[in-house]
Amino acid sequence: MSDAVKVGFVPFSAISRGILVVFCDDMLKFGDAASKALGSAVELVGRVAAANRFKGKSGSTLDILAPQGLKASRLIVVGVGKLSAIKNDDFLKLGGVIAGKLRAGSEAVTVVADLPDGAMKPGQSAEIAAGVRLRAYKFDRYKTKKKDGEEAASRAEVSLAVGDVNAARKAFAPDGHIVDGVILARELVNEPPNVLYPIEFARRASQLRKVGVDVEVLDVKAMTKLGMGALLGVGQGSTQPSRTVIMRWNGGKRGDAPVAFIGKGVCFDTGGISIKSAGGMEDMKGDMGGAACVVGLMHALAARKAKVNVVGAIGVVENMPDGNAQRPGDIVTSMSGQTIEIINTDAEGRLVLADVLWYVAKKFKPKFMVDLATLTGAIMVALGTEHAGLFSNNDELAERLSKVGIETGEKVWRMPLGPEYDKLIDSQFADVKNTGGRHGGSITAAQFLQRFVDDTPWAHLDIAGTAMGAPKTEINHSWASGYGVRLLERLVAEYYEAKK
Repeated sequence: MSDAVKVGFVPFSAISRGILVVFCDDMLKFGDAASKALGSAVELVGRVAAANRFKGKSGSTLDILAPQGLKASRLIVVGVGKLSAIKNDDFLKLGGVIAGKLRAGSEAVTVVADLPDGAMKPGQSAEIAAGVRLRAYKFDRYKTKKKDGEEAASRAEVSLAVGDVNAARKAFAPDGHIVDGVILARELVNEPPNVLYPIEFARRASQLRKVGVDVEVLDVKAMTKLGMGALLGVGQGSTQPSRTVIMRWNGGKRGDAPVAFIGKGVCFDTGGISIKSAGGMEDMKGDMGGAACVVGLMHALAARKAKVNVVGAIGVVENMPDGNAQRPGDIVTSMSGQTIEIINTDAEGRLVLADVLWYVAKKFKPKFMVDLATLTGAIMVALGTEHAGLFSNNDELAERLSKVGIETGEKVWRMPLGPEYDKLIDSQFADVKNTGGRHGGSITAAQFLQRFVDDTPWAHLDIAGTAMGAPKTEINHSWASGYGVRLLERLVAEYYEAKK
């Protein structure tokens, strides 16, 4: 994984030369540790703030080079706004703001983790450290030459000066594993399709064995034996054979039903015979964002030793036009036994998910299933890039996902399901057709998936607008966002994990 900075914790007494970062509120007040570190430079900050009209607004910064009266080569003052208005997720964003200021070079950075009302709690300093790492991530392994300024803190070491080093390290331990999971998901989505094809994707997912995940890879022969005709139909036009990967983390009680996460993994999507237009087709290397999230999530849960049984399953294919490719008008038989009329070969992700959902539901009998897929452009028409579309047959699961979405900033918005929409995918030749027409495209796609979950509590997240190419945020400047890892990790931690 590409990780641009190293983050650690030191006592307040260990503040060193280099870049110094301190926090202030909307009254330009500092914590005791920051005031001590600044010394007489507090007056300098006041003058520069006045000249720059800096008011300490949350996320705003004041950058002072070679500050007089300090040994630091550079002083960065980060505003937190009104203390009474600070929310827990603000600390993650503040970490991202700090990383965004570390443009170039390998100079040591010390962040004084205190506020005017006292030293930050261990969890708050841990969130800042996580935010630094998330924002500092960049994918540049294929660049042989760097432009001026593109090194962007590539060798930086960031130390958070805290009141209790051991407590901060303990608080950051699980956060660090979650960050690793997000970065793993980003790496997979960012990789070019000539590097990350189905067999290679399965190989990388298999590396989760290193953190204790049981991994089983189903090849074409095994999937044919299982009757996965829907999934196999998608990949039959490609020279790259399809795979299904089943990942299991058994951290809960023996015999407890697992929770399950399923991801669409179309490593490249041309649209098949119903070929896409050329403009922007290169982005279709990211059509496996759902599968990438599931792999990153399994890493995060296993690495932090989550006390829960989890199944992660991904269907990994490549959708190509070829003499062997499936055609509009073909009828395939899914693992469930339901027959599917292919109306549009570019509606392929739902075919992949249909077989994997059925396999997981029947083999593992999970407490619930959540699938993630960059499934439809229609969801972006409805919700833009700020929310993922949420469809569910279970109100409790939907409400929990909505709640943790707000908490993590990986927001979801519930969309409708109903028999009126389901009628739109009835086929005159088969049990179901794979598209329902132009209107309500994201809804009819979800209705299609619902036919393959039986009575298992289930939620579908359409992440077409949030997994790749979404607007840059305080904690992500990468094309791939790693969306869903933090959302689903929080869902498991809050509602399904055994308490200590």
